[in-house]
Amino acid sequence: MIFLRTIIMYTVIILVMRIMGKRQIGQLEPYELVVALMISELAAMPMQDTAIPLLNGILPIVTLLVAQLIVSLLVLKSTRARKIFCGSPRLLINNGHILEENLRTELYNIDDLLESLRLKGYPNVAEVNCAILENNGELSIFPKNSSRGPTVKDLNLDVQEQLPVVDLIIDGKILMDNLINSKIVMKNFIKQMKRIGANNEKDILYSSIDSNGIYFFQLKNGR
Repeated sequence: MIFLRTIIMYTVIILVMRIMGKRQIGQLEPYELVVALMISELAAMPMQDTAIPLLNGILPIVTLLVAQLIVSLLVLKSTRARKIFCGSPRLLINNGHILEENLRTELYNIDDLLESLRLKGYPNVAEVNCAILENNGELSIFPKNSSRGPTVKDLNLDVQEQLPVVDLIIDGKILMDNLINSKIVMKNFIKQMKRIGANNEKDILYSSIDSNGIYFFQLKNGR
């Protein structure tokens, strides 16, 4: 009985989360995170207590889904609603200076700020032109021109836009679309497989090719 109730609630939650859209936990807006937490609590009650009808768990979850969709529509259509439900990005560093007032407003202490800067590769506040705390809690950092590395444009290089690495084989299966898009001839690709001791693609755990045309192969069983 508990097994069946768990499967039903699991299926309902998966469907609800799919309808809510594709967001990683770190990218959830505050109102979306609240809905996700409430859904987990509502689903747990009928699974743990068989005396509670399943409908008592499913109906509130569906109600939350409807409320979530309505709020998402409002946020999509209205700038004012977006500010109410999502908030606004906040500038924390401007031209190498920490804005203490904005830190206090966001309840964001200097230790957290410095840690976020270090994790992004900017241990020196003076190197940062501006840092913005986004609505999802991420810190966007823009370095000063004197601290950023040279770009392809700065060096006047003519570089063709392409992916740095393209997957060719994953767990023994050839990704034919990637092979075709990379203009790789199957006959030549098979030769490359033979050279590293693979009888066919089923012997290969992972294979890729980089922007310089260099292949990477890893055989199964750690070879």
